[in-house]
Amino acid sequence: MPIPTNHTRPIRKTAKESAFIQLQQWIIDGTLQPGEKLYDTELASALGVSRTPVRESLQLLEVQGFVVMQPGKATQVTNVNKDDIKELLPPLSALQALSAELAIPHIDDETIRRLGELNNQFADLIGQKDFFQALKIDEEFHQIIVDIADNRFIESIVQRLQAHVRRLFFFNSIKLSTRSIEEHKEIIAAFKARDAVRASETMKINWNRTIEDFER
Repeated sequence: MPIPTNHTRPIRKTAKESAFIQLQQWIIDGTLQPGEKLYDTELASALGVSRTPVRESLQLLEVQGFVVMQPGKATQVTNVNKDDIKELLPPLSALQALSAELAIPHIDDETIRRLGELNNQFADLIGQKDFFQALKIDEEFHQIIVDIADNRFIESIVQRLQAHVRRLFFFNSIKLSTRSIEEHKEIIAAFKARDAVRASETMKINWNRTIEDFER
């Protein structure tokens, strides 16, 4: 029979990629608790893969600061330090602000409309106190801007930092504020005006305020 060529092809992941994604998620959401000892044989059995992709995933997670591997000893999940937010958010703020600036020449009206829709969803979820779903929408809002900036180095670093932000959220170190709704509106207005300076400055305010809220 004729094979259709215009369908969406599934993105196939290697065993290592799948293991990494799942292990990182378990660490972020607390399924694997801070300080918990990890054994590659047990993890491999739980994930349905061999020990090799698990070991490779753990090595990558160590590089990213999620686990500590000590030769001859068990691998452990790193502890959650709430004060890490003070080191985590400044570089993330700077990269997000730069993304907003770089996105200006490429952003179109349809994307601006989509950002508005997401901010409305974000506002509704904050009102409902569904902070977990609100965080996911907030991430999508900012990820669209990073994607449009089209800088693979920024995207890679932001992705790593964002994973730590998500973990701090799960451990109640980060709170979402209604002020983000208005700040998002300001960012959208800057995009409509094609004002790179305003977009960058408002984006930085949006991220830096999280640190101020934490310290209060």
